[in-house]
Amino acid sequence: MTETMKFDICVIGAGSGGLSVAAGAVQMGASVALIEKGKMGGDCLNYGCVPSKALLAASHAAQSHKHAANFGVTYDDPKIDMSAVRGHVDSVIKTIEPHDSVERFEGLGVKVYQGVGKFVGPRKVEVNDTIIQAKYIVVSTGSSAFVPPISGVEDTPYFTNETIFFNEEKIDHLVVIGGGPIGAEMAQAHAQLGIKVSVVDALTILNKDDEQAVQVVREQLVADGIDLYEGTSVQSVTKTATGVEVQIEKNDEQSVIKGSHILMAVGRAPNVHGLDLEKANIKFSPRGIEVDERLRTSNKRVFAIGDVTGGYQFTHMAGYDAGIVIRNALFKMPAKVSHSAVPWVTYTSPEIAQVGVNELTVKEKYVDNYDMLEWHFKENDRAQAEGKTTGFAKAFVDKKGKILGCTIVGDGAGELIAPWCLAISKGLKIGDVAGMILPYPTRSEISKRVAGSYYTPKLFSDRVRKIVSFLMKFS
Repeated sequence: MTETMKFDICVIGAGSGGLSVAAGAVQMGASVALIEKGKMGGDCLNYGCVPSKALLAASHAAQSHKHAANFGVTYDDPKIDMSAVRGHVDSVIKTIEPHDSVERFEGLGVKVYQGVGKFVGPRKVEVNDTIIQAKYIVVSTGSSAFVPPISGVEDTPYFTNETIFFNEEKIDHLVVIGGGPIGAEMAQAHAQLGIKVSVVDALTILNKDDEQAVQVVREQLVADGIDLYEGTSVQSVTKTATGVEVQIEKNDEQSVIKGSHILMAVGRAPNVHGLDLEKANIKFSPRGIEVDERLRTSNKRVFAIGDVTGGYQFTHMAGYDAGIVIRNALFKMPAKVSHSAVPWVTYTSPEIAQVGVNELTVKEKYVDNYDMLEWHFKENDRAQAEGKTTGFAKAFVDKKGKILGCTIVGDGAGELIAPWCLAISKGLKIGDVAGMILPYPTRSEISKRVAGSYYTPKLFSDRVRKIVSFLMKFS
């Protein structure tokens, strides 16, 4: 027998965005139903951000011996126990799991339904044997690994980010198809753990990032022993008695990469199927659910947030979207999404961090009406002390000194981008960053130095020298 339950808000999908909406709304006094067909915490906790960073931490630890001699310390090469590495990854997930658990959310007052949610009307969702009728519905179903229609793929085993962290087979040679952030991070992690890795990308690796920054990372990937096949297409994949074969083509020349395993990392597809969105009059396509600036779908009582909209596929963006929805649904505020200060980080070693416009965009939009400022890690005293001098910070400002964007590549770039995120979101000028007092010696001084370089030509000009010389005559 079907039961009907009424709520203020129904959230479909318990990933980062959905959990943020549910937790925020229920603590503000709304009644909330939360539906999740898989694991609480979604992709980020179980298959994405958390396990990938845990694996990268293990791989970086395995590399520490290579640089120890620079500090007068030597020791034997590490012995890598992959089962223990997997144990580390699993333990990190399990440590964070309680924060996203059914028990925690039900303790907050959320009614959690574990099952498949489908629309049965404009404001109704069915899950198991229950009809949920809500004033507002939020779709936060995320995205999944996209598997391209490569010849032979249906008959060839492969990993995606949803399976590789739990693999128990020995990997001898991992062929990564796709050189974006996921592909680059996983390639480096496995290479640093002693596994042979090849990366194939139809364009160039990390092609959405600053070219100069990508070159820094590219050189490190090669130094880690990774074979890069850029500008190369995959023609077919085949399962063999000893593993897999990947037939590739570049400049009309074909060759074969023989490996033991394949990782598909060519992008992600929004999870729009199986929701019966048509029954709620919601417009969507394979690229995602269509939303307006307030994240409302074509059905104004239904919001969509995070990866399922086909926009920025970042956990922090889903969390930001959640705040927009809460303001619209609970407080009737016409809050709109702004993408002017969205940061992203590729967690390779070195890291690449970006916020605002990059060099390509600023050249197209501002032509010659901007200044580019640059400062290198090798000029930072803390970086010198720790022997991590690879990288730079690059900032862009308009002719009035307003900050337009920043790119940082180097050790800890993801942490160093923070002040630039604040500066751009608040419309600050370059002088605000240059005027900060920062502790010495820290890498954070790089931001102050790159900002300060904006004033160098003016402060040390002939005009200033003449003024100072004149004033000193009266001292």
